[in-house]
Amino acid sequence: MTVYTIDPLTDARWETLLFRHRRASVFHTRGWLSALQESYGYRPVVFTTSGPDEPLENGIVFCAVRSWITGQRLVSLPFSDHCEPLTSSPAEHVEILAHVCGQVGPAPFKYVEIRPLSVADAEELAAVHLAQSKQLCLHVLSLDPSAEELFRGLHKNCIQRKVRRAEKEGLGCQRGRSETMLRDFYDLLIQTRRRHRLPPQPLTWFRHLIAAFGEQLTICVASKDNRPVAAILTLSFKRTITYKYGCSADGFSRLGGTPYLFWKTIQEAKEGGMAQLDLGISELDNVGLITFKDRLGARRIPLTRFCFPRSRTRRALEGGIRRLAGKLLHRLPAPFLTAAGRILYRHFG
Repeated sequence: MTVYTIDPLTDARWETLLFRHRRASVFHTRGWLSALQESYGYRPVVFTTSGPDEPLENGIVFCAVRSWITGQRLVSLPFSDHCEPLTSSPAEHVEILAHVCGQVGPAPFKYVEIRPLSVADAEELAAVHLAQSKQLCLHVLSLDPSAEELFRGLHKNCIQRKVRRAEKEGLGCQRGRSETMLRDFYDLLIQTRRRHRLPPQPLTWFRHLIAAFGEQLTICVASKDNRPVAAILTLSFKRTITYKYGCSADGFSRLGGTPYLFWKTIQEAKEGGMAQLDLGISELDNVGLITFKDRLGARRIPLTRFCFPRSRTRRALEGGIRRLAGKLLHRLPAPFLTAAGRILYRHFG
């Protein structure tokens, strides 16, 4: 088979494939890819066995990440929780991945990374020498049960009780994507990322997402006496709503703002005919986050990332940079913290 490359931002066949293929997610969409390109300069490319004059039958999308800190690489996809190969047979899968791995060498790319949702194709990955690089877990909540059943599925003490506390406290819930709401969200994000000893994503990233997704992006902000105390950002594609970012104010967790927003999101998604809520990935050592998602009644799914060639040195370097940055960043004033995010994020996609 011959492998071709196409630009998913300009080739109309890509969107046709997305709406037809059952594995397609919000991370395959033009909106997500264009935001990556506009914000970080990552160039998206799709590898396919379909010729230029044929209907697009398959494709695996990557971004070319160029960094003098973490190296030149092809990633499917940066800052994406998962990105399935949109293929229909093992032969297609192997042929495309073998071609992509063939791009690795002295120049320009040092390695390839893929982030599939399923490891069902492990034999195909082994055939092209892709090795496991990281273990994570994903949580997905089915919205098929009734709203009453979904509420009963929430942990009684840790989620239901906090939702009721938020309602008793009179928390307001506002939805939208205005500049004012974005600013409220971003102020909370700075506080949250500082607590986690991480820089916030650049503000321009969220502006590009809003411009690209429009009504498919929603910012939900919970407020107490007009003061924002918690916020989440979700994206919608087909019948899946994807939770991507969440944040909260320092010292206000007792109000139950975050559980309240998740419950309101579940309710509205259910009413809107959505089939599932994708709660995103968690690092295996982040026990608190995993437990919180478990308590929402979501199903936990093991997730594995793969790369070629395998490199412990690269992973150690990236981990070392993050640990060093973490020791410094939580002491920085907000303007310097956001500046660090603008500088560093493009290197870690």
